[in-house]
Amino acid sequence: MNSIPVMELHSSTENMIKTTDTTCPYCGVGCGVTATVQETALGQKVSVVGDQKHPSNYGKLCIKGSNLADTVGLETRVLHPMLGRKAESEHTYAYTRQTADWDTATDLIANKFQQCIDQYGRDSIAFYVSGQLLTEDYYVVNKFVKGYLGTANIDTNSRLCMSSAVAAHKRAFGEDLVSASYRDFEHTDMVVLVGSNTAWCHPVLYQRIMKAKEERDLFVVVIDPRFTATCEAADLHLPILPGQDVSLFNGLLQYLQQNHYADHEFIANHTKGLEALLQSSLPESNIENVANKTGISLEKLQLFFEKFAQTEKVMTLFSMGVNQSSRGVDKANSIINCHLLTGKIGKLGAAPFSMTGQPNAMGGREVGGLANMLAAHLELENPAHQQLVQEFWQSPHIAKQAGLKAVDLFEAVESGKIKAIWIMATNPVVSLPDADQVKRALEKCEFVVVSDICQDTDTTQYADVLLPALGWGEKGGTVTNSERRISRQKAFLDAPMQAKADWWAVSQVAKKLGFSGFDFKNSHEIFIEHAQLSAYQNAEISKRSEIKHFRYFNLQGLTDLSVDEYNQLKPVQWPLIQPDQSNGDYAQLFSNGQFSHADAKAKFIATVAIDPVHQTNNEYPLILNTGRIRDQWHTMTRTGLSANLSTHKAEPFCEIHPQDALKFGVQDGELVEIQSAWGNCVLRATVSDHIRRGQVFAPIHWNDQFASDARIGKVVNPVVDTISGEPEFKHTPVIIHSFYTQWQGVFYVRDNFAHLVKNNIENVVWWTKIQTAKAVRYELADRHRFSQTTERLKELLPFDDESFEWLNLEDQTAHISHTVVLQNGQLVASLYIAPKALLPDRDWVASLFKRECLSAMHRKALLAGQAMSMGNNEGALVCSCFKVGKNRIIQTIKENNISNEKQVTACLKAGGNCGSCLPEIRGLIKACQAEATE
Repeated sequence: MNSIPVMELHSSTENMIKTTDTTCPYCGVGCGVTATVQETALGQKVSVVGDQKHPSNYGKLCIKGSNLADTVGLETRVLHPMLGRKAESEHTYAYTRQTADWDTATDLIANKFQQCIDQYGRDSIAFYVSGQLLTEDYYVVNKFVKGYLGTANIDTNSRLCMSSAVAAHKRAFGEDLVSASYRDFEHTDMVVLVGSNTAWCHPVLYQRIMKAKEERDLFVVVIDPRFTATCEAADLHLPILPGQDVSLFNGLLQYLQQNHYADHEFIANHTKGLEALLQSSLPESNIENVANKTGISLEKLQLFFEKFAQTEKVMTLFSMGVNQSSRGVDKANSIINCHLLTGKIGKLGAAPFSMTGQPNAMGGREVGGLANMLAAHLELENPAHQQLVQEFWQSPHIAKQAGLKAVDLFEAVESGKIKAIWIMATNPVVSLPDADQVKRALEKCEFVVVSDICQDTDTTQYADVLLPALGWGEKGGTVTNSERRISRQKAFLDAPMQAKADWWAVSQVAKKLGFSGFDFKNSHEIFIEHAQLSAYQNAEISKRSEIKHFRYFNLQGLTDLSVDEYNQLKPVQWPLIQPDQSNGDYAQLFSNGQFSHADAKAKFIATVAIDPVHQTNNEYPLILNTGRIRDQWHTMTRTGLSANLSTHKAEPFCEIHPQDALKFGVQDGELVEIQSAWGNCVLRATVSDHIRRGQVFAPIHWNDQFASDARIGKVVNPVVDTISGEPEFKHTPVIIHSFYTQWQGVFYVRDNFAHLVKNNIENVVWWTKIQTAKAVRYELADRHRFSQTTERLKELLPFDDESFEWLNLEDQTAHISHTVVLQNGQLVASLYIAPKALLPDRDWVASLFKRECLSAMHRKALLAGQAMSMGNNEGALVCSCFKVGKNRIIQTIKENNISNEKQVTACLKAGGNCGSCLPEIRGLIKACQAEATE
C-alpha cells in the first residue's frame, strides 16, 4: 500500500508497536488485513494494510478496506448503557436518555421480556440482527431466542441481500451451499456476472478476475440493466430489462437442450426433475421471444448462448441484482438449472457462485440466523432437527415454526403483535423498504432495545435501552466469507468505556431469565460449541448413508481447538472433518456428484418467467433500481466518517437517461424529488446514458445524519419474494420532479466548531453533509428569499467574539453572498450562496482548511470564491487513494496518447493502490479514444 490512513486515539503509553492480522468488516469477499497500533505521546496511531498471506485477497484491499483506520475513533460512539427514548416536540427531538450501568440495563431487558412472555406469549418478542455480527455473537443470540425464549422471531439484515440465494441453494442442492472458491475464477474460461457491479461492490475479487483475464483468454459477460464500472472491461454486456432474468436463463436452458449441450450422464446419475423444468420453460424455447422479453438484442443473445454452450468451464457469479427481487429465488434457480443441465458444477472453474454482500452473511447462515432456519444448516420446521438441536442445547423451549421475516416482522411490530424488539448492529429505519413504516413501528413498540456502536442513528433514536457494543478492532471472533472461508477477526484495540461484546450482553439477559447454558467466558468457548453442533449426528460424505442428518456444513476438525489454536487459526474453508485439513486447502464441493438431498441428487427447479409485482403506470412511469456505490458501505455510520471515502460520490444522487431527463424536465446536477406510492426523497440528478430509458438508479447509503431527505428506502416498495421473503429493491415504480429552491449554497466549518452550527445549518429545506480532511462540508438549498436567507444564516454562525475575523462579499442583484470566518489567520468557516455555476470548487476550498495560516492571496481568493489560478482543477475525484481527478486523467490520456490503464498508473499513480478506480479509468480511456475518432 502506498498511502495508509492513520487514526490517532488517546493513550498514555509511548513507542509500543502492536501488529495484528484480522479480517475486514465490509463486504463478503472477507479480505485479510494487518492492523498496526503504535503508542505515542500523542495517542494511539492505527494503520491498516492488506494481509499478504490471506488467501481471499493476498494483500490487496479496496478503498474502503484501505481506509479502515479512519473509522475507529470514538467521536460518534455510545460508550455506556443508556435508558429512555426521545421526547418529540413540534420541530426538534430532545433526548431524555440517562446513562446506566450494565446490571440495571440487563435487569430491565430481562424483566420486560418476562412480562411479555407472561402476558402475550413467547412470540411477542422479536430480534433483528445483522451480518455485521461475528459468528459467535450470532450463535449465542440464536441459541437464546430459538432454544430458550422458544420463538423463531429473529431475522437478520442478511434477509435483504442473500436469502433468495439461500432458498435457491436448498431447493437445488438440499443445503445452503456455495460449492466453489475464488480460485475457480482464476481457472475458468468464462465468467458471467449477473446483477453484480463487482468492480464497485466486491473490488478485490473483481481485480482477481481482471488479472486472470489479462493472463489468458477469459471471456467476461455482464448482465445488468445499467452500464456500470464492471462493464468497462467486459467482452459482452447484456442490458437486460429489470425482472427478466428467469426469461433469459430459461431461454439459455432451452437453447442448450435443443442444441444437444446437455450432459446426459450427469443428469441421469445426479439430478432429477428435468422434464418439469423443460415444460415450464417452453415459452422461452424461441430465442426471438427471449429477445423481446429481455430487451437484449438477438445478436447479443445468440453470442451469449453460444459462448456458454461451447465453453467447458463457466463461472456464473450472481448477487443483489438477482437476489433482491420478488422473483429472486426463481432467478437464482434458473441460473443453477443451466449449470446442472450441462454438468458445469463441482469442477475446478465451473459453478454457479452466489456472492454475499456482508462480511459474515455466511456465518449467520451457519448458525441459523434467518427466521426460517435452525443452527448448523438444520431445518427449523423438521421435528427430527428440532429434537437434535434441543437435545444438544439442552434447552427448555425450541422454536417449532418459522418466525417472521424482516418486512413481516416490522409490520407485526406496528400492528402490536410484537411488543418488544432487540435490534443489533443494523439500521432498519434506513435499510428496509418502505422505511417510514419501520419508523412508525418503532414509535409504537412498547419496548425497543438497540445494540450499536453509534449513539445517533436513524434507529437508535427509538431505543428504550441503548447498549454500547464493541466495534471492529475491539471485538474478537470469526467470520465466514462467500467462499465458505472462516477467518479470525481479532481485537487490537481495548474496549472503550463500558462497550461489551454482543454475545456477552445476550448471555447476561439469558442468565437473568434463569437460563443455563450461557456461562461463556470468551468467544473461543462459543466457537467450540458451534463447531460441535455442526458435527453432532453428522459425518463425512463417505459415511452419509449411515446417518440421518447429513450436512456438508461440518467443523468436526475444529472441535478440539485450544484457546491458543483458536487465536492463531488460519483462514480455512468448510467442510473440515479432520484437524489436519485446517491448513488453508481449498474444498471443492459436489466433485463426486453427491448433493445434500436424501437421495444425494440435485433437483432441477421448474421456474416460470413472471413480470414483477408492481408495474409502471401513468402516475409512476419510471422504474427505480437501488444499489451500492464504490466508497460507501450500508448506511454510512462508519464510512461516512472518512474524508477519503466521502469525495468520490459526495452527495446522494440518482442517475437518469438523457431522454427521460428531457421528458421530465430534469437538468444535470439539479435537485429532484423521487416519489413512489410509499414515500419520497430528494437527490441530485446525474444525467447518464449508462442507464436505460425508463429507469432511475439511486444509492442506498444516505441516512438522516448525512442528508435531510435522502433515505431511498422509504421510496422502495415492500413487496417480497414469497419463498425467501427478500424485498424487491430493484423494481419500484416512481415519478421524478424538479425540486424547487430559491438558492443553493455550500458551507464549510472546521471540525472542532462543527457541533456549534449543526442544528442551525440543518434547518434549511435541503442539505447534505460531507466529511473532508479538516472540515465538515454542507451542501445547502432553501426556499426562503435570498435576502432573508443570507441574513438568517449569518446570524446563526456562532463566531461573534473578537477573536474571529469576518470577510464578506454581497451582491443582492446577482444573488451572491460570500462569508469567510478566520481565527488567528486560520480558516474556520466559509459560506457561499450563489447560482450553482458560480459556487466555488469544493476540493479547493477544502484544501485551504489544511493550511495553518492563510496568506493575503488566499484570503482574496476565498472571498472571491475562486482560486487565483484554476489551471490545476482536478475535476471530479476518480482515484481516492492518490486524490487524482477526472480532468487530470483525461489530460494525461490525451497528452500521452494512452491506450490502457497501466499507463495512467505509471504517469499519475492513479489505480496503483487499491485498484477500485481502474474501471473508471478504462472508461475515460475509451471515451477519449471515441472522441479522437469523431
